[in-house]
Amino acid sequence: MNIVDSSGWLAYFADEPHSRHFIAPLHDATSLIVPTITIYEVFKVIHREATENEALQAIVAMQKGTVVDLKAPLAIAASKLSLEYNLPMADSIILATAQEFNAIIWTQDSDFKNIPNVKYFPKK
Repeated sequence: MNIVDSSGWLAYFADEPHSRHFIAPLHDATSLIVPTITIYEVFKVIHREATENEALQAIVAMQKGTVVDLKAPLAIAASKLSLEYNLPMADSIILATAQEFNAIIWTQDSDFKNIPNVKYFPKK
């Protein structure tokens, strides 16, 4: 199972040079987990930088994976991980979701750099 965090989705949608790192997990919808927090973050950025229609089109693409809602047990697990790894809220929710589904996180976000089961590709 795979989770591409918001930085990976945004790189992919913008066709940035590092987007190639995210093609494999994004094109395997059967193994793709999509935390709702990534939908929030991606929609917000694309809507701010482009149009609402483009943001909605991105969300349709994201929903080809399995969307995972934030429920109380996942929120509690995320808060514990936030304290353990000193992570912001969104990152801790993504990590908790990854742990729940035994998924690998694919990211450009340095907050994940030293966390197990993360494929980190630094922005250059």
